[in-house]
Amino acid sequence: MAKDVFGTESSIGEVQIASEVITAIAGISASEVEGIESMVGSGVGDIVGKLGGKSNSKGVKVNITEDKAELDVAVNVRFGYSIPKVSAKVQEKVSQAVSSMTGLEVTRVNVRVAGIAAADPD
Repeated sequence: MAKDVFGTESSIGEVQIASEVITAIAGISASEVEGIESMVGSGVGDIVGKLGGKSNSKGVKVNITEDKAELDVAVNVRFGYSIPKVSAKVQEKVSQAVSSMTGLEVTRVNVRVAGIAAADPD
């Protein structure tokens, strides 16, 4: 069962967002940045991938405190791309997506470049 990260109360009811939703938003956003070859998973995400499932939260960790989020994103960068520029774009895109979709204030997006993907031999 997913752990609910935070809830907001209105006159109609409560809205809760599971931490898995936030990691999925961050993972999808990061993987859409030009120059990102893949997300780097750990633990459960790798097992899901080996079993044929798809994990959008692969390579993402989130820490929520009240209405603030800090994220760690691990990626592989394509050969030939500027690591500082790609990393900055990942930080920007992940921060904007998580903030706009969840209402959380994103305080940090830490990017760990775990590897470089070699160019295709064409």
